[in-house]
Amino acid sequence: MGKVIAKTGIKREKGYLYFVDKKGNVSRAKMARGRKKGKRKIQLVKKVGVKRKSGYLYYVDKKGNVAEAKMARGGRKKKAKKKKPKRKAKKKAKKKAKRKKRRR
Repeated sequence: MGKVIAKTGIKREKGYLYFVDKKGNVSRAKMARGRKKGKRKIQLVKKVGVKRKSGYLYYVDKKGNVAEAKMARGGRKKKAKKKKPKRKAKKKAKKKAKRKKRRR
């Protein structure tokens, strides 16, 4: 599915979620199992320094390497907006004149 970016060979432990953090390093966090929700302590596993590109998903694969995959952008296509014709200044001037007459 994805392409290996960096070979790290990390040995995974049960009960931890492994991910690529914002700086491009591999980190892990203890998975919540039947406990209160909240932020878990994040541990740095290995410094890799992967440069991220927009539109790609970065993850740690089964072998413990950092991989990237192009993000699937699905969904319904949006319709193009129709351009509205510009109103003429005469109509605006007439409306303003009518309003002034009503106020008197």
